[in-house]
Amino acid sequence: MPNDLSRSVPKAILIGAMVAALLDMVDPIIFYGLRGIPPRQIPQAIASGILGRASYSDGIPSVLLGLAAHLFIALVWATLFVLAARALPFLARHAIVAGLLYGAFIYAVMYYLVLPHTNLYPRNDPTLAVLINSIAAMVFLVGLPISLANRRFAPPSRVSSN
Repeated sequence: MPNDLSRSVPKAILIGAMVAALLDMVDPIIFYGLRGIPPRQIPQAIASGILGRASYSDGIPSVLLGLAAHLFIALVWATLFVLAARALPFLARHAIVAGLLYGAFIYAVMYYLVLPHTNLYPRNDPTLAVLINSIAAMVFLVGLPISLANRRFAPPSRVSSN
């Protein structure tokens, strides 16, 4: 049924973005927390893309800015995927592979095109552990949930529900 609210494009976008944003925030909190970094510094690091080094001395406002920016970015990525899946039904038919590849694409775009043009502080070459964690997070915690939310909540009518 086309008007069924349980299967809708906006729902797929919102759920995909929220799940991806949540998982992609919890991952670095745990990963860097095990290395002694306080949880508040994760959203502050995101806010540093806008504010630069000042984000770390701005307290709660920079934490909230980082969280808002993080959710906005997840919404953009989810919207792009869900809309692309409307035109390319194979993305929903092969949701797992599509999600994994989309996550790798997101990683490449964010780390090689977007982040170099921000005020992100600090700018370090990642260690192997950080690199592996970053790629795995984009693939499994961002791309895959967005794709699976699309398949669940907004599949094109030609996709079978096997």
